Amino acid sequence: MNKEKFKKLSTLLSLYVAQAIPMSFFSTVVPVIMRQENYSLESIGLLQLIKLPWIIKFFWAPLVDNTSHSLKDYKKWIFYSEIFYAIIILSCGFFSLQFDFITIVLLMVMAFIGSATQDIATDAFAIITLKKKERGIGNSIQSTGSFIGTLLGSGVLLIIYHYLGWKSLLFSLAAFVIVALIPLYFYKPKIEKENSVAKKEISIKEIIYFFNQKGIGERVLILALFYSGIIGILAMLKPFLVDLGYTTKEIGIMVGIFGTGMGCVSAFTSSWIIKRFDIKRSSFFVTILMIATSSYFFTIVNFNTQIWMILIGIALLWSCYGIASVIVFTTSMNAVRKGREGTDFTLQIVITHISSIVMVILCSKIAGAFSYKSLFAFEMLMGFISLCTIYFIFSYNKQKKRKLIPLVNNKRK
Repeated sequence: MNKEKFKKLSTLLSLYVAQAIPMSFFSTVVPVIMRQENYSLESIGLLQLIKLPWIIKFFWAPLVDNTSHSLKDYKKWIFYSEIFYAIIILSCGFFSLQFDFITIVLLMVMAFIGSATQDIATDAFAIITLKKKERGIGNSIQSTGSFIGTLLGSGVLLIIYHYLGWKSLLFSLAAFVIVALIPLYFYKPKIEKENSVAKKEISIKEIIYFFNQKGIGERVLILALFYSGIIGILAMLKPFLVDLGYTTKEIGIMVGIFGTGMGCVSAFTSSWIIKRFDIKRSSFFVTILMIATSSYFFTIVNFNTQIWMILIGIALLWSCYGIASVIVFTTSMNAVRKGREGTDFTLQIVITHISSIVMVILCSKIAGAFSYKSLFAFEMLMGFISLCTIYFIFSYNKQKKRKLIPLVNNKRK
């Protein structure tokens, strides 16, 4: 790997790590504490709504693209969003999680607005700077950075929270977010793209046009269902472990460190898997692995669950998520139109966020009204539905002798 490529990938890695740490911390610590305080699973599931800015970020994604005529402009968006993000995180430290819960939730929503904006600009920055042949490894770095951030935010920081408490941890988080901007500040790409970012004014009509492209309906369906076989288990895993009697520290080690560590490894190796087996076979493989994972949880819940059984399930779960994330990011990057990189990529990822939130809320209600076993059975069913959908879409396009454009064709309109 040459020096230029190393700087490029390390810069992207630092940005995705910085983005993921606070988000994973808020998404992990709060549900664990809520469950320990006897909040219902339905209430914990509804907490997913704090991620609303990531759902509606496509409304201001055109603003980011329209005002960015060079890589420097995207860098400015990243810097300002990240600083805003850090300030909000810092302010959360002045409030008590026990007595100012609503205030903290509102601040978390504001923080996620900054995070979502940074994500739009960072994804566009990555798409423009990465060469076509670098996108596989680039998306592995993106997913790896997210998993490293999750490992630190939901694992290491959950343990530190156990010892240091809320205020000290939030101050440290804010400082880290600022420090993570240093590689971006010093990164000066050698490629002559600073003044050659193709632009076209993006309006609501242009967003609608994205969904009028040939083959996009199949793409949307796959995106909506791709995570459906595991996302509910991922969201309910920590409350499940609380109910099994595990402590905050133990959950931090089992899920935050071991689980996300497995996700990090699988994400990093996914570029080789996709290159070796292509998108179609990789999609089939990970979907079958999701079904096997939900089936495994459905089986072990019938027994006196031992820690080694839980760890196997966690390894399967996060390995699925790591591979699936790289597949989604890579295919989404290939489906963007030139000059609309941030908007088009955001639109596709928003579809996965919307479907994930719907699935998590539904799964939390199933687990709360019935049992965790019912949740695992439902996830098995969703995995089969996802597998059948992918199979029939690929078979249909093969029969019609046409490519599934958003998945395998890198041409842009």
